[in-house]
Amino acid sequence: MKKQIEKFIRHLEVERAVSAHTLRAYKKDLEEFSGYVESEADTIDVIDIRGFIANQIHKGLNKTTVSRRLSSIRSFFRFLYREGYVRTNPSKLVSSPKVSKLLPKFLSVDDVFCLMEKPHGSGFAPARDKAILELLYSSGIRVSELTGLDVDDVNLNESIMKIRGKGKKERIVPIGSKAVNALRLYHPERKRKKSKEKALFLNRFGNRLTDRGVRRIVVKYSRESSIHGDIGPHTLRHSFASHLLQGGADLRVIQELLGHASLSTTQKYTHLDVTHLVDVYDKAHPLANKKQSKRS
Repeated sequence: MKKQIEKFIRHLEVERAVSAHTLRAYKKDLEEFSGYVESEADTIDVIDIRGFIANQIHKGLNKTTVSRRLSSIRSFFRFLYREGYVRTNPSKLVSSPKVSKLLPKFLSVDDVFCLMEKPHGSGFAPARDKAILELLYSSGIRVSELTGLDVDDVNLNESIMKIRGKGKKERIVPIGSKAVNALRLYHPERKRKKSKEKALFLNRFGNRLTDRGVRRIVVKYSRESSIHGDIGPHTLRHSFASHLLQGGADLRVIQELLGHASLSTTQKYTHLDVTHLVDVYDKAHPLANKKQSKRS
């Protein structure tokens, strides 16, 4: 099955233009499955796939990971069936384990303001970090989209930038005024690096900043801001979407800005907003206060 997995990965890379991160996930999932069944693809049946799923759960993997692995197997067998490597697709008969829907974590507006103020001082690093934080919250772009930005992708005069999202799909995203100002302050510092890189954001050696590098920056300043919990670049993306929704933005507009292919992906923020409204109601409405003292 090794050669068929390689052909499938090649298909994803060339024809579907999936990201390197997604390719690694597919490959890992399918190699794990192949190691478990130790059979050729055309001999695998529904019992083999269900056995693998049960094995993964027994190993203690969370249901989200198991569901992702089953999704990889389904995509793989759809490819094999379409290409004529197998006569049937046994994965169609296997149902996914039920996964509880977790609402995305987002910051309060006060926490965001506090976070944005943390990079201070002069020089390359503070200017770059300030620009990164402002841009992540201002636009809601993914960390991979931020690190993939080149200098020429950003038009500060028009306050827009060209983003290459999942599947290498391009979209135009507006930049907020705070982020524009931060980028204007960062550009002179970047020029002093005299780097030949096209990348907008550089590390201290003048090379393109990595996703991991951005995460370290966000974690550093969130700790300095005394923000509790696991805060990363994606938290700012969630905060961007949630605050837009709370401010009355249309869900379709948020979908376009985030680069979601499906509106159903964006709709998770409506659930989050309802949770926020209920919390506000519980704190503010007199009849919602269970601890209020009885009137005489």
